[in-house]
Amino acid sequence: MSGILWDELVFGPIRSRRLGNSLGVNLLPGSKKICTFNCVYCECGWGEEIENKDDKLPKLEKIIPALEKRLIELKEQKFDLNSITFAGNGEPSLHPEFVEIINNVLQLRDIHAPQAKVTCLSNSTMIHKVGIREALMKIDNPWMKLDAGSDLMYRRINKVFKNLSLSEIVENLIKMKGNLSIQTLLLRGEMDGEIIDNTSEKEVEVWIEHLKKIKPRSVILYPIDRETPLSKLEKISDEELEKIADKVRKVGINTVVYS
Repeated sequence: MSGILWDELVFGPIRSRRLGNSLGVNLLPGSKKICTFNCVYCECGWGEEIENKDDKLPKLEKIIPALEKRLIELKEQKFDLNSITFAGNGEPSLHPEFVEIINNVLQLRDIHAPQAKVTCLSNSTMIHKVGIREALMKIDNPWMKLDAGSDLMYRRINKVFKNLSLSEIVENLIKMKGNLSIQTLLLRGEMDGEIIDNTSEKEVEVWIEHLKKIKPRSVILYPIDRETPLSKLEKISDEELEKIADKVRKVGINTVVYS
């Protein structure tokens, strides 16, 4: 699978099962994925660790005018925009101007689309940086990834490029003081003879213990929805998703399933 890449700075709006009418903002190159993870389920396909990425990234002075132009167009069309969403070809918070971009986008939203939420889909690997963490806490929907309970399963699913343990990610998520939602993609499969499964009773128990410490506003569970780079992956049934969601609800955390 070569993967789906967005070749525009601003794309959509697209109809999202989780966000409604969502206008995407891609802070990364249109030709390749740049990410700290190489997740087995990523719709962008397999990636590679990239050094000296800064000169390959679109600059703030291009991103902000492109977004404002599109927001003005949608306002003139009286389009019901629900979210301005940082997504695209990898991890948005890798952009060196991420904090400034967030501040500018919040201003544009307030002027041109005050009804819309600002959302960021993040893999949680950059929030050890205080500025990035604080920027994410300013927006309406910081949706942070936590795909596993154990460090072993985290490494098998997310295939982290940098030497970052799951416990470090959890500690940094705790520092967001509950001003976040957790996104978890549930799956089973196999790669190179190794079992991939974040749905087992043991994995779910440890994952819920992390959630109890993080105290997110909500947990968002979803299965595989698109083609994945690893073919030997199983889409989890709605019934099983709801059973796991009920376990989270029992500890007092609002949990939503998108199937």
